[in-house]
Amino acid sequence: MPFEFSLIPVNTRLDSSGDSAPLDISGTVSRTFFCTLTVADQIEQESLDVSIWGSADGQDFGKRPLLKLPQQFYRGVTKMVLDVSLRQEIKFLRARWELNRWGRVAPTPMFVASLQLEEIPPMSRDTPTKRTVLATQSS
Repeated sequence: MPFEFSLIPVNTRLDSSGDSAPLDISGTVSRTFFCTLTVADQIEQESLDVSIWGSADGQDFGKRPLLKLPQQFYRGVTKMVLDVSLRQEIKFLRARWELNRWGRVAPTPMFVASLQLEEIPPMSRDTPTKRTVLATQSS
């Protein structure tokens, strides 16, 4: 059964930049994840930048993210795929968010957001692909 994780739990109020706790992914099979960033609430004149970082030891997450999601200004859902199947050294993931505010009203930014990861199950070698189906139909 595929794993499901919350790097940013549902309806988390973000009012300053920060990092999530490290998440151990060593028990996953495919090491490929469907990432869903949901912005449930926000105020005007601000932005949210969310990225996902990887680590071998849960301490050193390096200098560059594995995945950077598109910058958010408004409520909505953004979906992307993170594939670390070729990066076997990565055992931990964490999210980093950066908030920016440029308005004249409230000086503190505020987003209500979540970042969910759902493992994409590995494809069976017995699963027919479109190419295989087309080849058998033309015979």
